[in-house]
Amino acid sequence: MTRRNFLVAGAAGLAAPSLAFTDSSPLANGRPPLSARRFTSPAVEQAITHLQRRLGSSGIAGKLGHMVANCLPNTLDTTVELGTLDGRPDTFVITGDIHAMWLRDSTAQVWPYLQFARDDPRLKKLLRGVVERQTRCVLIDPYANAFNRDLVPSPEHANDETDMKPGVFERKWELDSLCSVIRLAHGYWKSTGDVSPFDARWREAMKLIVATMRTQQRLVAPGPYRFQRNTTWSPDQVPGNGYGNPLRPVGMIVSLFRPSDDAAILPFLVPANHYAVVSLKQLAELHRALGNGGLAVDCMTLAREVAAGLNINGTTVHPEHGRVWAYEVDGFGGAIVMDDANVPSLLSLPYLGCCSASDPLYQRTRALVLSPGNPWFRRGRAAVGIGSPHTPGNRIWPISIMMRALTSSSDVEVAACLKTLASTDAGTGFMHEAFDADDPSKYSRPWFAWANSLFGELMLNVASHRPAAFAQLLS
Repeated sequence: MTRRNFLVAGAAGLAAPSLAFTDSSPLANGRPPLSARRFTSPAVEQAITHLQRRLGSSGIAGKLGHMVANCLPNTLDTTVELGTLDGRPDTFVITGDIHAMWLRDSTAQVWPYLQFARDDPRLKKLLRGVVERQTRCVLIDPYANAFNRDLVPSPEHANDETDMKPGVFERKWELDSLCSVIRLAHGYWKSTGDVSPFDARWREAMKLIVATMRTQQRLVAPGPYRFQRNTTWSPDQVPGNGYGNPLRPVGMIVSLFRPSDDAAILPFLVPANHYAVVSLKQLAELHRALGNGGLAVDCMTLAREVAAGLNINGTTVHPEHGRVWAYEVDGFGGAIVMDDANVPSLLSLPYLGCCSASDPLYQRTRALVLSPGNPWFRRGRAAVGIGSPHTPGNRIWPISIMMRALTSSSDVEVAACLKTLASTDAGTGFMHEAFDADDPSKYSRPWFAWANSLFGELMLNVASHRPAAFAQLLS
């Protein structure tokens, strides 16, 4: 089972598969009642109330206020399970309609809450629990993208031709998964000043992350990872007998799967390698603060190698837009020119700290990916945005619209993105995985917490940092 889901229409899309957490979607009637919520943060609730007061109750602004009250707390309301393990906080975070924890998704799901951690001790404990859980996941298998709550085999993927381990839900090697583990650890530290999660076990996990990235530079050999699946869904098929298409070692890191969970075409995923450079620098900073000088040097050395490989091999020349970042490359000069809605994407590079939003190379790349030159750009009667091969057809991912707003320098563009999001929720008050560009009532994944968290993050960002864009919503 991948994160793929069928397209649904209207209320029919509110049914969810049977899960261990619940036998129906908790979003069917809007935000769950207080008694049914898995976790409640007074600090988050106060932020929602404050934002709703500023937005008022009428028009587009009122609609956005209703949506942020649903979306911002959705991860806490429906997807978290806080406990203890070996006397330490332990937080398992499902994606929503799939009862498994993705490293990438779980980081994105809790990311907006970091800003409230100092004011809410229970929320801080929950966030520390996510860091602790991710550490354990890496130590189980650094090549896996998604994990079960318990150390049990995954019956859904038991027949995959890869080294499945107990506790692993799915074993797709996605470079961004390990980057996301680093991002959350660094973000937690910066937000709270707490270093208690960063013990000897955490250091071992971080060493394993760096070692795995080094192995997947493939400077001398393919390494131990391969993946094949008996399926008719082509995006799950890895070429080259499970090792990927041919490459020339150039210092970049192989990622056989994209953040969409689809197999890569060419082995060097450019946005994921950008993310790796940033993450390795963040890990080096954290190591230095903890007195792990040698580990910090290892991180910075690898970051420089990957950055050099990107700068030489990660771009291509487009006939209309000039030199731009490619989406995937092979080191031989081959390049895939596109962008996918899933993050890390080329559109998201400034959001992840990979470059400035005003960087000329990024601006040319942005113009390309937000145009028909991107095969997954969609312009419909209801919306304009980017889709994904993961959801073929005339579909747009709300995540792409949010990321466009989060990386925009135009208040007019930001406000337009928010108005589009308000008008394409199909009346549910929540974000979805994807919707038809002409008919938003046709959508997939009605319970997709990553998209809901990102919407909440965007609304908080606009309210705090984009007063002109916020004012346009009230006009």
